[in-house]
Amino acid sequence: MTDALIPNGINDSGGTLSYFRKGCNPLAQTGRSKLQKERAVLNQQIIKQMRIRAGAENLLKATSNNKVKEMVLLELSFVNSDLQLLMGQLDALNSSVDVYQNKQETVNIPLIALGLKETKEVDFSAPFKDFIMEHYNEDSRKFEDEIADLMDLREACRTPSRSEAGVELLEKYYNHLPMIESRFFAPTNQTGIFFTWYDSFTGVPVCQQNLSLEKASILFNMAALFSQIGTRSNRQTTAGLEEAISSFQKASGILNYLKETFTHTPSFDMGPAMLSMLIRLMLAQAQECLFEKSVLPGTRNKFNAMIKVAQEAAKVAEVYDQVHQCMIQTQLKDNVPLFWSTMTQVKTNHYSSMAHYFVAVALLDHQLGPKDDEDHQEKTFSQVYDQFPEGWTPLDVLKQTELRERLGKAHIRKSTSGHEEALRIFDMCPNLNNHDVLRDILKTSHYHSLDKYTEFENEEEFTDYMEAPNILSKTERKAEMETPSTSKGPLTVFSAKQHWTPPRTVRLCPEGRDLGFTLKGGSPVQVVSLDPLCVAAKDGLKEGDYIVAVGDTECKWMGMTQVMRLLKDVDEEGINIQVVSMLDANPSMPAKSATFSGNLPKTYSMICLAHDDEDKNPKTRKVAKKSSFLSWGLKNKVKSTSTISLPTADYSGSLPWNKHPPSFPSSSAYNSESLF
Repeated sequence: MTDALIPNGINDSGGTLSYFRKGCNPLAQTGRSKLQKERAVLNQQIIKQMRIRAGAENLLKATSNNKVKEMVLLELSFVNSDLQLLMGQLDALNSSVDVYQNKQETVNIPLIALGLKETKEVDFSAPFKDFIMEHYNEDSRKFEDEIADLMDLREACRTPSRSEAGVELLEKYYNHLPMIESRFFAPTNQTGIFFTWYDSFTGVPVCQQNLSLEKASILFNMAALFSQIGTRSNRQTTAGLEEAISSFQKASGILNYLKETFTHTPSFDMGPAMLSMLIRLMLAQAQECLFEKSVLPGTRNKFNAMIKVAQEAAKVAEVYDQVHQCMIQTQLKDNVPLFWSTMTQVKTNHYSSMAHYFVAVALLDHQLGPKDDEDHQEKTFSQVYDQFPEGWTPLDVLKQTELRERLGKAHIRKSTSGHEEALRIFDMCPNLNNHDVLRDILKTSHYHSLDKYTEFENEEEFTDYMEAPNILSKTERKAEMETPSTSKGPLTVFSAKQHWTPPRTVRLCPEGRDLGFTLKGGSPVQVVSLDPLCVAAKDGLKEGDYIVAVGDTECKWMGMTQVMRLLKDVDEEGINIQVVSMLDANPSMPAKSATFSGNLPKTYSMICLAHDDEDKNPKTRKVAKKSSFLSWGLKNKVKSTSTISLPTADYSGSLPWNKHPPSFPSSSAYNSESLF
């Protein structure tokens, strides 16, 4: 796995150069990393205040002394005030879009990126080693390096780089989770491992022993990374815009997969309403980049070209208006950053005004001449409105100069008023005051609309109060979710859900080269068609047993061909084999539930508030060069289906089975997976 490690430039106490994983650099001093560190500090302060509030509320219920009650109520007022201030600071962090933008851009409207969810460090060592000894009857000391490698991989996922390498790092860990769940997380047995993740919007912690919370949070962070890659792209080039479009579409696809697969998530930022809004936001930003790409080379000042650009701008305004309507829903508006809601409202007005401006230019700057294609212009113009002014037809407007000017002026007036509304909303939001680029873009657009209106203004005319019709949106390329690919689910033979007898030794003595049974399957092979009178059956071999060792050779990872090769040369003296029998007991999973109050879950309170990391000394883990992760899966070069080992995560090998798997488990294996 050396190709997955990069030197960090720091020598340890022994003078040896230490390493970080590719796609991770926890020492990076970028604006984005500083923002994440501030978020982590705020999360700890929020949980501290919540502990104080929980204690005060319990004391208020327990005491009957009026003086104590007054003191507790006063303390609660201070705590609630502190929580509001901390929530406001977290809202300001979510409004800090400048650190995610491309530093070379000076003329583009800022885009919104999602912040990464924060999590606590998790120690897999003791629980996994105990489970290996108790459940698999293996010496857990043999797997210490693999467990440490898994912990290093998870720790690296806390600080992924804003690049494809960072996404691949999260994807690699996510691909391990179904296998780990199958191996170590039995439905009826709690491992004692707590996964704690902080809400990206509220800072409220959620703590569960269920791996589904871990998988859902990793998916959310993958979508967040894609959104950050999209905002960082250089939108002054076609390649940069294509990268942004693809990134936002991938982000929306992952969020949609998260919404459909992980239901009843006990975290506000991964609830159905919030995910639906985030999906729309990512698609709206992809549509905005598509519009920017269409006008990047410049737009010819021709009638049909102006109409086309106007309808493209109307499409952007339409999708942003849908996002804004989602943001102001009752269950979302109190926790969605004000900056986000204001930005979508500003963009709705801005792009709608641009659409009216381009239609006005098409009508005022162009007259239907003898060389123009009258039928083509009429067809194009007839698709601009859902309904023309009463008594007007597209051809009448195109042919009559007076009608063209009246309609064109109505559009330019609406464009001007729309830009004024966008500037008014901009000035009302304190978080937008330092966005000079956005202010300049809005002012420039407003100036162009005023200039065009002044050009055709006639002081002798009476004021025309004609209202411009709404422009129908239309686009040649609609932003769509890039649905993630699927892969097979976890291996099922040797898993935490199954139970077996401890390995037992059976003596094989062939009679005329006949062992008395046949084999089927692979990794491991299974005994079938057992002769009850053979020597092996008398020594305890049972129908359906799995062979895990032949002599001194372990064969959990061998297929039927390899096991047969070991058995065919057995002489008359015989050989010992080790087998296990699968037990029938398979109790059903106990039901789990969660309680929601005020759109926030209460499941976190008793668990999270009981764990305080402030009293612990932080441990810094250094990733050392070591062999490939989960080398359990490499104890034999030839593999088949199920194995007692975890599968390899090094996808660079040359074996036919060792190909990079797609990123997501199949819907058939994890249909409607719940966090409960």
